[in-house]
Amino acid sequence: MSRPGRTRRALVTGASSGIGAATVRGLAAQGWDVVAAARRADRLAALADEAGALAYPLDVTDGAQVEALAEHLGATGGLDAVVNNAGGALGLDPVETADVDGWRRMYELNVLGTLRVTQAVLPLLRADGGGDVLVVTSTAAHGAYEGGAGYTGVKHAERMLTTTLRWELVGEPVRVLEISPGNVATEEFSLVRFDGDEARAAAVYEGYQPLVAEDVADAIVWMLTRPDHVNVDLMVVRPRAQAHNTKVARTGV
Repeated sequence: MSRPGRTRRALVTGASSGIGAATVRGLAAQGWDVVAAARRADRLAALADEAGALAYPLDVTDGAQVEALAEHLGATGGLDAVVNNAGGALGLDPVETADVDGWRRMYELNVLGTLRVTQAVLPLLRADGGGDVLVVTSTAAHGAYEGGAGYTGVKHAERMLTTTLRWELVGEPVRVLEISPGNVATEEFSLVRFDGDEARAAAVYEGYQPLVAEDVADAIVWMLTRPDHVNVDLMVVRPRAQAHNTKVARTGV
């Protein structure tokens, strides 16, 4: 949301690669002050130099680190928007053989990380007229697929967190927005999911044109720059070739 007389400031989590990094670049290009937060300090520093952002190393699963970030933001000019992008998928195993530790790590990162960051920055967003909470979920938050119960489960939970927060804050000058991307070819998402198996990761995007990180970042920037009275509750963004989580029109495969 806009505040007359000052440059808008956004926090982007999971900013060291993929959608997060593209969002940092996109907001900075629109004249925002951007705080780029993620665990990998070296990648953050390079991004900050490139985009003109502030790098802030952060593990969203560490409550003390999140609180320290909120204190830093409060002491250095406040905050207008948070893009809760930190997250990820681990594995594609059936429920019967699923890795419990992997499910727990996904919940900590995708759900509790979003919760911690949102709780910490809400007082800053309320100050001086309001702000925005934008959560990057996934089309996994809107449907099931075989092998995906862990990831669809945490993304459904993250979606419910977002929807409930919107209901709880109605009447306040805080917008709560959700974007749910479909298949996005980034340098790491599927590679992390498949534990470094490059061939398996590449196969996810074969035979069609997936989204790229910049497609989603462009949509995020658009959502955050609507007039203050406009709340984009939910935007689902998929490749043209993807009708549902596992229904993709492929050629030559």
